[in-house]
Amino acid sequence: MNYTEPVIHVGILSAEEIEFVLNGTFIALSGKDYKGKQKAKYIDGKVLFDGKSHDELIFEPIGENTSFDLINVIIGIDFHWERKEDQRFKGALKIIVEDKNITAINRVKVEDYLTSVISSEMSATASGELLKAHAVISRSWLLSNSPLNSPKGELKNPLSENVEYEASSKSPSFGGVGGAFIKWYERDAHAHFDVCADDHCQRYQGITRASTKAVKKAIEITRGEVLMFNKEICDARFSKSCGGASETFENCWAPEHYPYLTKVIDNPTNPEGFELNLTIEANAEKWIRQSPQAFCNTTDKKVLAQVLNNYDQETTDFFRWKVEYTQAELSELVARRSGIDFGQIIDLIPVKRGESGRIIELKIVGTKKNIIVGKELEIRKWLSNSHLYSSAFVVDKSDIVDDIPQHFTLTGAGWGHGVGLCQIGAAVMGEKGYKYKEILLHYFRGAELKKIY
Repeated sequence: MNYTEPVIHVGILSAEEIEFVLNGTFIALSGKDYKGKQKAKYIDGKVLFDGKSHDELIFEPIGENTSFDLINVIIGIDFHWERKEDQRFKGALKIIVEDKNITAINRVKVEDYLTSVISSEMSATASGELLKAHAVISRSWLLSNSPLNSPKGELKNPLSENVEYEASSKSPSFGGVGGAFIKWYERDAHAHFDVCADDHCQRYQGITRASTKAVKKAIEITRGEVLMFNKEICDARFSKSCGGASETFENCWAPEHYPYLTKVIDNPTNPEGFELNLTIEANAEKWIRQSPQAFCNTTDKKVLAQVLNNYDQETTDFFRWKVEYTQAELSELVARRSGIDFGQIIDLIPVKRGESGRIIELKIVGTKKNIIVGKELEIRKWLSNSHLYSSAFVVDKSDIVDDIPQHFTLTGAGWGHGVGLCQIGAAVMGEKGYKYKEILLHYFRGAELKKIY
């Protein structure tokens, strides 16, 4: 393969009004120069800017060092670390009308985009091998659904963001008392840009996160390099902590098998004392309640600081964690998050576990209704005000009154879906002297690295 570096469009912010600062001279479609603080608004299906209505705005930068700031960008949307911050970007700024809002889009070259992603997804001070590994998987993920991965030059699959798929209680594929609610969130094409800038795609925060020479070097060394399997670019997924075992793709998303996204024990050898078929409840329970050896089983703040930005470090229990609810808290939470009145919660029963021990289908037993919910992200949404760290958990009930538990304790493993590369595990591997190719081939079994431009 021999391609030219692509240019992509990244959706950053949608709102009725967007404030931005042009740091240097930009030229608009009208040919007029702009610089300094600006404001655009949504009015009657148009973008109101500089006293005039526009179908869209495009600001082209003049000069290599020109940048623009977007004010009050929301990061961590719907997650427990959600907040706003001002962010700075290189490249061109495009503002369009979208769903009775205006949306700010950054047009940027892939390698410049990746320089930001690597600094946004983790600390720019991470080890060189980890940075190179993440550059390859972030590039692979981005391009796996691009025209580069299709012989016809068309999108092989949709490119980014979330579309919901669900099977209701009427679906013949799912059963259970009271029916089932099975939903997963798959990548789908944005109508007006390629990828979003938040955790649903890849964190992209422009040049807000201080990049370093090490990040730029990692991008330069791996330029155009991707993971491939059977002559196609790998859909390279990643999460914060696999909890000691990675999950298979089809247990989290669409029922499609990718041989390079299967279960991997995150350790050089299988930990002793464990039966590793974690789809079996007894094996999963022992695995989750204990602390097996694994690359990602670390409390080393130096290593964690490589992977975790300041807001990520607010979470301290990655490998094993506990969440406690009273009956009142849990019944109210599940009703609010699911939109279903279960009454009081009697039990949370794992129906199906994935290869990593993550629950794929969970039966919620209430005094009014019983329903099976899945897949893993939907379970995490129903059992937390934002997202439960993972669906790899076991449940303890206590203070039983008239067959109704008054307290529930969830003991869990890992942070995230657990598919593909484990960021904390990869950081530990880098510290232990593993090279980036060894890190990648540990998590993506059977894949190979190739340079495509």
